[in-house]
Amino acid sequence: MKIKIVSWNVNGIRAVQKKGLFDYLKEEDPDIFCVQETKASPDQLDDALRIPENYHVLYHSCSRKKGYSGVATFSKIKPLSCSTGFGIENFDNEGRVAQTDFGDFVLLNVYFPNGNMEGRLQYKLEFFEHFFAHCSELRKNGKKLIICGDYNIAHKAIDLSRPKENIKVSGFLPVETAWLDKIVADGYVDSFREFNKEPGNYTWWNMKTFSRPKNIGWRIDYHFVTEDLMDKVTNAKIQKDIMGSDHCPVELELEI
Repeated sequence: MKIKIVSWNVNGIRAVQKKGLFDYLKEEDPDIFCVQETKASPDQLDDALRIPENYHVLYHSCSRKKGYSGVATFSKIKPLSCSTGFGIENFDNEGRVAQTDFGDFVLLNVYFPNGNMEGRLQYKLEFFEHFFAHCSELRKNGKKLIICGDYNIAHKAIDLSRPKENIKVSGFLPVETAWLDKIVADGYVDSFREFNKEPGNYTWWNMKTFSRPKNIGWRIDYHFVTEDLMDKVTNAKIQKDIMGSDHCPVELELEI
């Protein structure tokens, strides 16, 4: 069975709905569609988003403040089980993790914290620590994982346009990139780089500086896959031409 998983930080699900989200879904027809930064809870959405046709849906919304963070997973395949968060209230109340178990793999749809605001870098690093501890427990129980979403980190110099200028900017700090080094060492594979090792491939562009037409961007959206599942991955790519957000969608294809 072929499975197509698309992940997209939409920067507001209601905003992208007005920009043609359902036309995009009809055209792309993903089996699983993961959204980050919904900026809404289900009670703020119309029926089309709250109960999407042909999809099971799992929302994890921010309970700490309205219009912030949030993730949602839309799936044509009914999950065996699903859950939100990973058991630590200080992280779970920001609505950052939707977990769905499909048997052959567990999918974690994650909006990792941004470290730019005061005090948030430490929060971000602690989130990484506790989240991947949760993932380690899943793996100990024999689960194969796909962790998709906005990681808010460009891993290597190839993953952003201006690495030297951004070495002291959150998103490319050594203490942050070290986390991606660590998960790679722990057996997680950056699926996109298995298929494309070329520069100039980005998933986020600064809207304030109109950087997208010039392709001055960062690759911060990923599908990391545990190495025991990589033999099922047939392709991974960036949908750079899809508009509607400051991020573009990223795609993973599996043959299960």
